[in-house]
Amino acid sequence: MKALVIDNEKNIRETVVDLINAFCPQITSIAQANGVVTGLKKIHEIDPDIVFTDVEMDDGTGMEMLSKLSEIKFQVIFITAHNKYAIDAFRFSAIDFLTKPIDPDELAKSVQKAENSIKNKLYLEQVAVMNEKNSSSQEKKIVLKELDAIHILKVKDLICCEASGIYTTFYINNSKQIVVSKNLKEYEEILESYGFLRVHNSFLINAHKIEKFEKSDGGFLIMEGGQRIPVSQRKRDVVIDFLKNI
Repeated sequence: MKALVIDNEKNIRETVVDLINAFCPQITSIAQANGVVTGLKKIHEIDPDIVFTDVEMDDGTGMEMLSKLSEIKFQVIFITAHNKYAIDAFRFSAIDFLTKPIDPDELAKSVQKAENSIKNKLYLEQVAVMNEKNSSSQEKKIVLKELDAIHILKVKDLICCEASGIYTTFYINNSKQIVVSKNLKEYEEILESYGFLRVHNSFLINAHKIEKFEKSDGGFLIMEGGQRIPVSQRKRDVVIDFLKNI
C-alpha cells in the first residue's frame, strides 16, 4: 500500500514515517507533505491508499484539505495532539484517530483496519458526507462502522440510537440494527443539529420519526415502526415544548 504523511512539523513527519516503516510492513511506499497545499498536490500525484494527516497546520486544517477534494478514494487517519478534534475526524469518516505521541501498537491496529477496509472494498463515501452542507438536513448521510462492514446511511432513515456502555445501537427504518463501538455522546454532538433529541440517558431519537407521546408511566415516545422510547423526567418538558412547536 502507498501512504502519505501530512504534517507541518518535519520531525513529527519523520517520526511517523519511521514508525510506519518499523511496524506496518504492508505499507511499501511513503510520501510526505507539509500542509494543505502540498498535501493536495501529493494526493493527486501519488493516489495514496492511506493518508495520515495532522489537524492543525500552517496553511489550514486537515478537515479543510479534505473538503477541497471532490472525491476521497483513500482511507483517512487523523493524527493530532488534541482529542477535541475526534468529532470532526468522525464527521470526515476517518478510519481511525491517533493522538500524539503515537503508540506503535495503536498505529499498527489503525493500518490493519485500513487494509481490511481496502481489501474488502469497504470504501467510504466521504464525498457524500462532506457535501452535506449543500443538501437538506434529512438528506445528509452518516457513516457507521461495524467490525466487518461500513454502512452509509441517510439521517432521515435513522429512528433512534440506544446507548449500551461504550457501544451505540442504531435502529433503522427497515428494522435493521447496527451496533458501533462509539458512545452515544459522540453521536449526539453530530446529530443534534439534524433534528435529533436526547430524551433519555440511553436514547437519542430522530424527532421526525415521532408518532405519539404517551404521558403515562412518566412519558414514552412511540416511534415509526412502533418502538416505545422512555422519556426521562428531566427531558419531559423539553420533549413537550418541542412537540408544541413542530
